[in-house]
Amino acid sequence: MRKQIVAGNWKMNNDSKETKALLDELLAKTPKDTTAKVVVAPTFVNLQAAVAQTADSNIIVAAQNMHQAENGAYTGEVSVGMLKSIDVNTVILGHSERRAYFGETNALLAEKVNTALKHNLTIIFCFGEELADRQSNNHFSIVETQLREALFHIEESQWANIVLAYEPVWAIGTGETASPEQAQEMHAFIRTLLRDNINSNVADATSILYGGSVKPANAKEIFSNPDVDGGLIGGASLKADDFLAIVNAI
Repeated sequence: MRKQIVAGNWKMNNDSKETKALLDELLAKTPKDTTAKVVVAPTFVNLQAAVAQTADSNIIVAAQNMHQAENGAYTGEVSVGMLKSIDVNTVILGHSERRAYFGETNALLAEKVNTALKHNLTIIFCFGEELADRQSNNHFSIVETQLREALFHIEESQWANIVLAYEPVWAIGTGETASPEQAQEMHAFIRTLLRDNINSNVADATSILYGGSVKPANAKEIFSNPDVDGGLIGGASLKADDFLAIVNAI
């Protein structure tokens, strides 16, 4: 059975005090009986404190990125071993901002995927098309290429550590959102890709999240689609009440 997941990507927001305050609020207000798996991704400098603060809760702390090398002369980077050493076992890879601002390619992301899986991390793998791709009706091809080049080389058993996050780039931070019909269409396409290229077991077991201006007002309608298993939330995850309203929409 696929897991229902709501993950909050805090991006480059919240200092240590703000991180603690937001986590305090989430810990106090997250329903004990929620069926959703709740994930938060603070900045690197706040990860260790966040892990300690959430230790007795069901909230999972994830990193927003990691380097593909296990160690070395990579000034400013963070390795998988560093994450594991502070009990961070989930990482977001392939976010559109990493692709756009830092030049991350599908080939580089395949290396990061390999390193993360070697150390048994759970990966929330992001992908999605630009507006021009959608307008030229090339969105399916773009998504297929991103998945094929970064993920389709892994072993069948390793898919248990993969969560997919479809994020149309034109809907991230813009206020625009794919319609529920557009989200379902793409999620169904992705699941068919998994079925055709891996097998039905992987297709049926892999959670596929939607990300892109998800808000309390639209979450329930988006999550009600049969192939949408939750969301990767950006701006709305920075306000506890908004984030929890999205969690409660599952």
